[in-house]
Amino acid sequence: MTDKEKQIKYWETTAIDDLESINYLFEGGKYVQALFFAHLAIEKILKALWVKGNAENFPPKTHNLTYLYENSKIELNEEQTDFLQIMNVYQIEGRYPDYVSMLHQTTTKDKAQTIINDPKNIFTCLQEKLL
Repeated sequence: MTDKEKQIKYWETTAIDDLESINYLFEGGKYVQALFFAHLAIEKILKALWVKGNAENFPPKTHNLTYLYENSKIELNEEQTDFLQIMNVYQIEGRYPDYVSMLHQTTTKDKAQTIINDPKNIFTCLQEKLL
C-alpha cells in the first residue's frame, strides 16, 4: 500500500467512525455535538478525496468544507455545495465557549433533526467518489 493509499484509508476510516457517532449523540440529546461530528465526518471524507485528487499525500490543515470541496477535483450539485456551507457553522468555532453557547441556543432538536440525515446522504455520495 502506498503512502497515498494509507492516507486515503486513514481519512475514510476515521470519517466512518465519526459518522457512526452521530446517532448516539443525537439520541442522547447532544444535538450540537451530533452536528459537529457530522461536520467532522464530511471534512475527513473530503480530505480523503483531496489526497486522491492532488499530488500531495497530506490535505491542507483546514476545517472549511467548501474550501476542501473546491480543491478536491470533484463535482457536487448546488444543493450539496449549499449544504457544505450550512455545515461549516458546526466546524472548529464550535469548540469555543461563546460560540458553543450560541449554537446550543439556536440548535433545537427540530433543527438538528432537519439537518441530521443530510450529512449521511452527502457522505455516501462523497465516499462513492473514492472508488
